[in-house]
Amino acid sequence: MKKFLLGLLTGILFCGLAVVLVGLALMRFAARPPSIGPDSVLMLRLEGDVPEKAPPEMPLPFLESQNPVSLPDVWLALKKAAADPRIEAVVIEPRGVTAGWAKLQELRMELDQFQKSGKPLVAYLRNPGVREYYLASGAGRIFMAPQDSLDVKGLRLETMYFKDTLDKLGVKADVVHAGKYKDAGDMFTRTSMSPETREVLGQVLDQYYGDLVETIARARRKTVDQVKEFIDQGPVSGERAFAGGWVDGVGFDDSVMRELKRRLHEHEPKLVPLRTYVKIPASSVPGVQGPKRIALVVGEGMIVSGRGDSGFQDGLIVSGRLNKVLREVGSDASIQGVILRVDSPGGDGVASDEILNAARELSRKKPMVISMSDYAASGGYFISMTGDPIVAYPNTLTGSIGVIYNRFSARGLYNKLGIEKDSMQRGKYAAIDSDYEPLSADGQKKVEDEIQRFYQGFLKRVAEGRKRKPEEIELLAQGRVWLGTQARDNRLIDELGGLDRAIEMVKKKAGIAASARITLVPYPARRSLLEVLLSSRDDESPSVETMAGPLLGAWESRRLAATPAGAGLKWLEPTARLLLEDGVLELMPYRIEVR
Repeated sequence: MKKFLLGLLTGILFCGLAVVLVGLALMRFAARPPSIGPDSVLMLRLEGDVPEKAPPEMPLPFLESQNPVSLPDVWLALKKAAADPRIEAVVIEPRGVTAGWAKLQELRMELDQFQKSGKPLVAYLRNPGVREYYLASGAGRIFMAPQDSLDVKGLRLETMYFKDTLDKLGVKADVVHAGKYKDAGDMFTRTSMSPETREVLGQVLDQYYGDLVETIARARRKTVDQVKEFIDQGPVSGERAFAGGWVDGVGFDDSVMRELKRRLHEHEPKLVPLRTYVKIPASSVPGVQGPKRIALVVGEGMIVSGRGDSGFQDGLIVSGRLNKVLREVGSDASIQGVILRVDSPGGDGVASDEILNAARELSRKKPMVISMSDYAASGGYFISMTGDPIVAYPNTLTGSIGVIYNRFSARGLYNKLGIEKDSMQRGKYAAIDSDYEPLSADGQKKVEDEIQRFYQGFLKRVAEGRKRKPEEIELLAQGRVWLGTQARDNRLIDELGGLDRAIEMVKKKAGIAASARITLVPYPARRSLLEVLLSSRDDESPSVETMAGPLLGAWESRRLAATPAGAGLKWLEPTARLLLEDGVLELMPYRIEVR
């Protein structure tokens, strides 16, 4: 009886929630796009992550305000603002930004492009760190409070190892990998960096630091040595930063408003939040869009296998879901070209192969270009091997052509807990994935053979995609991670650049005039919360997890945005889940979070 009443109460609550959400969704649907007037100023507030695709729309304003604005949304907003006669200036306020260094390069490029419009671009900093100052350096003038701290003191990279922890627990990790740089399992088998890891991570740190120094030097009209000296003195107060010429004024919000009023010929600026301006149709701004439609297909997150036709699965590339999107784009006659945007450190090897097969099918139907974001490594690089041109940022992490197998034996832990397992088997390798029996010599050989089979398949796919010989790729493989600049020099990618360059390349492939305006169509399209709720799994009713996911996701985004290591935490859960499962992975050796 209790279960019946509990189920009845739960059903009533969910029905009530659904009614409220449907009502709010209908109200939003009926609402007109916001309007803006002359003398408007776009407030570009950037906080937390800047994802490649927008999360589901939330009908509740307090939840919608917690959703991050996507990178394509910011990209288009700056394009609109540059051409929109109603927008007189842009103010950028970055705070607690956790976006990766390739995305930061994209944002800096767009700020530089906006500067060409001749409109004022002003930055105001609150508690700024390295990322915030890197972005703000793209503004014509930078302001901050006099006693605030400009926390620019260089970059640091740390790695974490769990071997001693596992030893204490009585858990043994068996890790087999193809490629001496494929060290994703080192966190379980070592207590410090291997020489190969130290070599690669040192190059990554050098690239990021060099780009940081050169970008600031160019923007602030300083020498590289002056920037390095400034960094070595950090953090510094706003007053000291102003005295050294690293910011242009000290003050508070009113200082920025006075600056804008002066630049707008004493007209009172009308502030337009980024979230509001994103809802202004690009078609209402002359010269921004055109009739030619280019699809922007986003694959973002860890690659996992599954249907992915329902539920809240943002942050993961689910093979079935992405393949469905690729087929939809291929059958859309209005799409003249495709940009496949990849932001993934890899994941499940079989799922990666399924996605590559679907991407190749699409490439045979539509002109395609691959655009790499922060990560397109291991499985993320694998799914990019359609044979189409590849463009990446200098700070993109790519390559990592290798395969890894993880297996954990917890017999020691079971013994500590007083747990005994007794088993029988039929078949020579039936215990190969046991969490109790150690891996036998024959089992080790079997795993190594399987890993080599996957690895050779990886080399073959890359050789086909890059139109090179497998032995040439083998010299660049071994699981090594390459930066975008290195990848271009090694012909693992074709060009350096961002979304603008990818559009230029796909227009050329599609026979679209270079000067022609296009409309970038995001795939998958942004879903509403109602669509998530009404989606079903195998024709069953939506589960509690499915219905609560978007609400919890919005709260989690808010919490992580306020956490310094937020981006790393979001990556850790699916990565740990994959690494702790037995199986073959095409996974980047590490998640690099440089601060």
